[in-house]
Amino acid sequence: MDEKIVLTDESGETITLYAVEETRVAGVNYLLAAEEEGDGSCLILRDVSSPEETEAIYEIVEDEDELDYLFHIFKELVGEIDLEY
Repeated sequence: MDEKIVLTDESGETITLYAVEETRVAGVNYLLAAEEEGDGSCLILRDVSSPEETEAIYEIVEDEDELDYLFHIFKELVGEIDLEY
């Protein structure tokens, strides 16, 4: 996947991430994103936008149980890539 995405935080600062993989769990879309292309450290983002939104709105998943669960799903999806969160 490795598409470049640009996020804007609450203070208006932009953050560029690389979308590594995406999945849908229990009706919610999640995105695995890395700060640098090919970097092993990553963030898991949850799509919180409503269906009528024209652009996706993501928030960082911070709950440890949810992160662990999603991390294992993404690890299966991306295979041989060494991931850290």
